[in-house]
Amino acid sequence: MGRMFDLEATLLSFKLALWTNAILLPFGVLFAHQIIQLNKSKPWIEGLIALPLVLPPTVLGYFFLVGFSDKTIYGIPLVFSFAGILIASLIVNLPFAIQPIQRAFEAIHPDILEAAQVSGLSGWQMFRLIQLPLAWRGITSAAVITFAHTLGEFGVVLMVGGAIPGETKTVSISIYDKVQGFDAAGAGLLSLLLLVISLCAIAFSYGVFGKMPGQSSRGQP
Repeated sequence: MGRMFDLEATLLSFKLALWTNAILLPFGVLFAHQIIQLNKSKPWIEGLIALPLVLPPTVLGYFFLVGFSDKTIYGIPLVFSFAGILIASLIVNLPFAIQPIQRAFEAIHPDILEAAQVSGLSGWQMFRLIQLPLAWRGITSAAVITFAHTLGEFGVVLMVGGAIPGETKTVSISIYDKVQGFDAAGAGLLSLLLLVISLCAIAFSYGVFGKMPGQSSRGQP
């Protein structure tokens, strides 16, 4: 049962998802807050962030593979290493981490911000005391969706990291290997795990927020 389940790959996927969230969410909050203040350049930046949603994972993986081929961090090569798949995961998950938070910031009614300015609050105080608390739904949604998406990422991780046990072999890659090895039971068990986690993530978004991220009514983040 232990071999069939592949606990090592499962734990590695959770580790990758946790690190991705821990790094990307603070960045996503600050970046999303800056995007809503842009004008002419906003569509281009939003388009750049959304690229991972439309580009095939193998295309992104190829660019990462070429870009990381001769790069190291503190002597650790980025290709075929956990550091490499973490960086790739951060980039691939940008839209999942930023877009829900951006929509939550945009849903805050302008009158609230105007009242805060009249009250003498600085930009940082408005962000910390008003915008951040009102955007909690988008931030939580971004965390849940990013976590679930990272667990299921396949193409980019395989291109950049290969399938090194304990280093780059995640759950999705383990499923692929089990299918290749005609281990239907093992592949089915791991696939069921990802299915349950993904369903719980989506149900959480619907249940807590009433609707999917980015579809909030004006003034109801």
